[in-house]
Amino acid sequence: MNKKYLSVLILQLLFAASAFAQYPKMDKLLYGVAYYDEYMPYERLDKDVQMMKAAGINVVRIAESTWGTVEPQDGVFDFTHIDRVLAAMQKGGIKVIVGTPTYAIPTWMARKHPEILAITSSGQNQYGPRQNMDITNTDFRMYAERVIRKIMEHVKDNPAVIGYQVDNETKSYGTSGPNVQALFVKYMQDKYKTLDNLNAIYGLNYWSNRINTWEDFPAVTGSTINASLSSEFAKFQRLLVTQYLAWQAGIVREYKRPDQFITQNFDLEWHGYSFGIQPDVDHFAASKAMDIAGIDIYHPSQDHLTGAEISFGGDVTRSMKAGKNYLVIETEAQGFPQWVPYPGQLRLQAFSHLASGANGVGYWPWHSIHNSFETYWKGLLSHDFEPNPVYDEAKTIGRDFDRLSPKLINLKKKNDVAILFSNEALTGFKAFGFGWGVRTGYNDVLRQLYDGLYHMNVGCDFVDPSSKNIEDYKLLVVPLLYAAPDSLLQRLNRYVKNGGHIIYTIKSGFADENVKVRSTRQPGIIDEACGIYYNQFTSPENVSLKGDAFDLKPEDKKANTWMELITPTTAKVLAYYDHPVWGKYAAITENSYGKGLATYIGCLTTDAVTDKILADAVKKAGLWGSDQQLMFPLITKFGVNQAGKTIHYYFNYSAKEASFTYPYGNGKELLSGNSVSKNAALQLEPWGMKIIEVN
Repeated sequence: MNKKYLSVLILQLLFAASAFAQYPKMDKLLYGVAYYDEYMPYERLDKDVQMMKAAGINVVRIAESTWGTVEPQDGVFDFTHIDRVLAAMQKGGIKVIVGTPTYAIPTWMARKHPEILAITSSGQNQYGPRQNMDITNTDFRMYAERVIRKIMEHVKDNPAVIGYQVDNETKSYGTSGPNVQALFVKYMQDKYKTLDNLNAIYGLNYWSNRINTWEDFPAVTGSTINASLSSEFAKFQRLLVTQYLAWQAGIVREYKRPDQFITQNFDLEWHGYSFGIQPDVDHFAASKAMDIAGIDIYHPSQDHLTGAEISFGGDVTRSMKAGKNYLVIETEAQGFPQWVPYPGQLRLQAFSHLASGANGVGYWPWHSIHNSFETYWKGLLSHDFEPNPVYDEAKTIGRDFDRLSPKLINLKKKNDVAILFSNEALTGFKAFGFGWGVRTGYNDVLRQLYDGLYHMNVGCDFVDPSSKNIEDYKLLVVPLLYAAPDSLLQRLNRYVKNGGHIIYTIKSGFADENVKVRSTRQPGIIDEACGIYYNQFTSPENVSLKGDAFDLKPEDKKANTWMELITPTTAKVLAYYDHPVWGKYAAITENSYGKGLATYIGCLTTDAVTDKILADAVKKAGLWGSDQQLMFPLITKFGVNQAGKTIHYYFNYSAKEASFTYPYGNGKELLSGNSVSKNAALQLEPWGMKIIEVN
């Protein structure tokens, strides 16, 4: 298979897989674990099934990590472990999700085809870790297709199998060897047609980076000094991931039954836990080939449990498929030693996933592993396989999931607030950041805004530049839209003019879609709706905000990291800089434009200032209601269940008892079965919750 054919084929498969994706019918909440019979130190499959059933576990995920067991030698297949688990689960009434095992290659493949190991900016990968291969390599693709087809032929008719997971937390893994370079050059030829066009758009005359023949196109392996080129290569690598997952989904779709689904366990940017938008995957594009979106969400626990990561990951994943419910394929039961949950926290976490729209929660893994890399990432069971307090708490979750499935499954959520994120802005900004030695990045700014909304109980969706429904929202929050085409910025201007409310942060509108800085006054194009301009920026030293209506402590008014020296044209100034030189410039502005309102935040602010700006915008958009009378650590979420009744979740993310007044219609608290009347005073125990169905 030549590279040109491969490129065309995977593009075709992308569109084909997207066209046939169909959301599965789900009538029962899934409560599951990842299970690896291959890892067990002794025979205990029947005992595990018995303990799973006692815990209410009704689904297991298998096989995605064990290619070397399924195919111990080239072309020699052994389905012993899959068959054992399928038979035991079917007998026990537990459903199975089968994973394609393609994210960790077997030893024989590395020996026969060392070129399958990806070449990255650090050189060629070595065998040992997972996710070390070149996902475009034609030999890898041949072996991957073969093992997928063999597994599918073997399991597709098993009644226990309800779905398939393609690959695992897939990314491009930095692959940038000669074959990837050749594909990238072809991609660039198709996109820009001529080198004169490319050189002009990317400004490649700088430092003699000009490309004069396609044969001279330099390798893009992390060494380029041109942000346009590095950002386009990052976009291309994301496209490789989208194509690769669509290719796998297309193969699986040839075999799967109509009642089986295809998913993928997408993950998020990692800051020691799941944190922000994944820079290496275009989630909205890649999820199109899936029947149902899946997500892996890992988060701090104990005194650091806030629920923000659960909510963030859920909102992103629900938004991938335009509001459809999703699966939490992996989350921790015990996890890292510092994550072992306090009593009550496992329940709080599980139902928090449901409140964001999850139709299932799965733990990684069932059992703690006794050797190798993840030995001390503990599962639901510890290394002794005996019941423990976390397992005992999981049993209560399983019973309640089973009992309340008709009430809680397929929760539909409608939000009036959305965050507009952009992979292109993320990678474009990453090339420059805020300066040498500053670690604050795109996701830090995004999460400050998201967490502010979360803390004031404002429901939120996510949209990206490809979204057709941006205009459906009353308030848009737009962090660091560093790189964007004119058409998107003009669309956002129209959004405001037609009555929308928008909040921009620093560096928005700065560069075009090719990461070329606009040659107009900043912020480019959106200056029209924002009613401001600036052409200077600096790093604040001992700068605070003044003239603001935020009524905050002096320490909460500090500007940090970055400040733009803004001059208003038509905008109202919400805050100036408090500084002997910069004091004449605006820091935060608000402008009436057409029927709408545009707020611009020209510096990095403290959480306290950001929260005030968000609250003010929510109120002016007419979205401040009963839920906003509660603030973190009391979190509330709501949706409409499949019977058309509104469900209100109330969570206490603290170690102290809390009380609140229930403001909605008479209903029933589903966990206890007690009736609840409007304006009733309710108590939440530490790390406790209530779920109320309105009559």
